[in-house]
Order: sequence, then structure tokens, then C-alpha cells
Amino acid sequence: MDKWLKASRLVKRRAVASQLCQAGRVWLNGRLAKPASEVRAGDRLRLLLGGRELELTVLEAEPRPGSPEPSYQMVPSPSAPPPADPASDPGRDTAPSA
Repeated sequence: MDKWLKASRLVKRRAVASQLCQAGRVWLNGRLAKPASEVRAGDRLRLLLGGRELELTVLEAEPRPGSPEPSYQMVPSPSAPPPADPASDPGRDTAPSA
């Protein structure tokens, strides 16, 4: 897990990835992940990073360092509200200000 988090560039250093796992901030397929947990394609990850909750699906079990292609796909969080469209807000004043 810690190697995968580092190689996927979600975390800058492997030591930080290991600390996240040990602190209970990383879940793999609904279970708390250990630094040595094996990551496979199709696995679901949930991470608490910097006050944000990230949910993602693993696309590649072995990310290629330096590859411009991400090795994961973000999953919309059901707990997060959808972004508001300012154009559809009925209370929004559309008159230009002078």
C-alpha cells in the first residue's frame, strides 16, 4: 500500500504513506489498510488527506513512476454535495454592476 501510494503520486514520500496507514487514514476495500497491504487493479481505496476524503478505484496495481497517466480513477463521494451551478441560482443577481 505505501509503495503504491508513493508511486501513484497521491503521497510524496513512502514514509508519509506508511504513517497514514498506521494512523487509520487509509481503507482498502472497506477495511483499514496496513502499509504492507497489497493493492490490485479494481480495488477501492478511501483516504483522509489534509482534511479531505478521497475515494478512488485502482486502475493499475503497479503504477509506472513518471507516467503522465494516473493509475487510479476518482469516485464521487456520496457524502459530498454536488457543485453548485451559479447560473442556475434563482437568487443570483444577473444585472451587471457599475
